[in-house]
Order: sequence, then C-alpha cells, then structure tokens
Amino acid sequence: MVQTAMARERLSALRETIFRLENENVPALLKGTRKGATAGFEETVEEEFAGVSGDVLPLGIAAFDGVLQGGLPLAGLTEVRAGETRDAGAAMGFVLALAVLCQTGNRTRAGSPVLWICLGMAASEAGHPYGRGLEAYGLDISRCIFSSPRTLFDALWIAEAALSVPAFSAIILEVRGNPAHFGLNESRRLHVRARAGKMPIFLLRQAGEEEASSAHFRFLVAPAPAAGRLLPDGSILPGSIGNPVFRIAIEKSRLFAPPEFLMEWSSHARRFRHPVPETAASPAKQQPAYSVAELSTSPGGPGSADEVGRVMAFHKAS
Repeated sequence: MVQTAMARERLSALRETIFRLENENVPALLKGTRKGATAGFEETVEEEFAGVSGDVLPLGIAAFDGVLQGGLPLAGLTEVRAGETRDAGAAMGFVLALAVLCQTGNRTRAGSPVLWICLGMAASEAGHPYGRGLEAYGLDISRCIFSSPRTLFDALWIAEAALSVPAFSAIILEVRGNPAHFGLNESRRLHVRARAGKMPIFLLRQAGEEEASSAHFRFLVAPAPAAGRLLPDGSILPGSIGNPVFRIAIEKSRLFAPPEFLMEWSSHARRFRHPVPETAASPAKQQPAYSVAELSTSPGGPGSADEVGRVMAFHKAS
C-alpha cells in the first residue's frame, strides 16, 4: 500500500514537471488557469478540450455533429487513422473531404490554401496526389500546397512553422504507422500551436495503431460499399459506382458515440450526407452475349439428376 501511494505521488510529480517543461514557451493565454484551480495534469486535460465548443464547422449529419459538440473544431488537432494499408485511400478521402469543407465553409479562412505535408514513405505506400482527381473530388487545387519532406523531423518543423502563420485554411500531416519520434509530446505541441493560431490540423495516420494523443477527436476510417449513380428520374444506374462512402468509428471524444457512422461524400455538392439506399428495383436478368451450358450438380450426389450426356447427331453409316 505504501509503495502504491509513493508511486502515485511520483507519477503526479512527473506529470507536473512535464507540464511545466512543455508550457515554458506557450503563450500566456493558453497556460493560464482558473481561479482556485490547481496547476497540474487534471487542469491540462480540461483545457485541452476547452476549445471544442468554440468555432466549429458542422459536417451536415446531425448525429455525427452531435458527438462532435456542434461540428469539427477549427482550432486544434484532429487525428484520422486507417487500421490497415488497404484502408489508406478511404482515410485519405475522408481527410480531403474535411479539407474541402475547410476551404469552403471556414468564413475566417476563406480563400486560404490547404497545406498537405506527406512523408516519403507514406506517399510511396498510398500514392502521390493527382491534380485532376483532387479537383474532381471538390478540392480547389489552385489553393493547395504539397510538401514531401524526407524525415519526420522536417515534417514536424514544417507543420509547426505553418501553424504559426495564419495563412492556411487547413493543414494535413500524413505519416505512416506509429513513428518512434512522434508521440504524445509531439502531438501536444501541434495541438497547442494549432489552438494558438486558430487553425485546424489533421493528422492522417496510415496503418497506425491506436495510441495516446492530444487530438480533440480520433477517427478510425474504413471504406464502405457505395451505391450506384442516381439518374435524373431518381432510379439507380445498374452496374455503376456512385459517391464514396466511409465507415467511421469515433475512438476519442468527450461524448458517447455509436459504434460507427456511414457517411457519403458528394463531390458535386461538397458536403456529407447519409448514404443513398438501393431503392431502385433490380433489373431483369439479361441473357449473356455468349450462351454457355450451365454447370450441373456433381453426378451421383444427393439430389442430382441421372447423367444423360450430350446428344450428338451422326450421319447414317449405311
């Protein structure tokens, strides 16, 4: 019991020391405490989420915005991760949709560019951005800056320097996995600088495991089946692929969140919406262009018909 109490006291002292070291160069407005509050770990956790109810950007789906307490925070760090490499495209698509909303819906940053910082390893796995594809997705590529640093140290330096300049509508930092030199301390530095600069930064983590983070929210994104393209009469074009649909699990939030959300991104309307259900009647079965004999059940098996064989016509020999 005595050892447990001593361990807790040492842990509390260590937390206070870390907090003091981290906040030496933080502006006074961010490290001030309330009257009567004790400066320590409990107060920093409360301050970390204090900006959620401030300036937010609604995503257009009431249930999702309710968990976000009104919408996406426009000042601070938001983490989006893909559990596996094959889901990196879905996570990237979700982050790019958030960047489009920041370009079009952030009134204070209207007309400002989006800065996309991508490490070389992440780009080699998930691919480099394609201008025409980004434009078709709804992003204004004339207001996009792409940076591909070789080391994580350079990427973090670029992100922190960009957060100190009020010139961007959003910043995307794309990393792969869980780098050894990117932990809670680095995420907190980004979060504090983003709050000071009143700017959103999205940490896009490819094939990363869940770990401690100072982000307002953390989303796990995976792809979901897309519906077909809607025709002008309201029916669905058979065999077509419509707008991308994301399966999103909120791993970190202050409020209780359902297990997952399904969100469809409309690049034409530049907004999220509920996935369109398959309401059109399935088309009649069409005959294939080249008819072939259907495979029969195995001969001698249960419920199989007697084997007859193929009937062929031969000319009479005599």
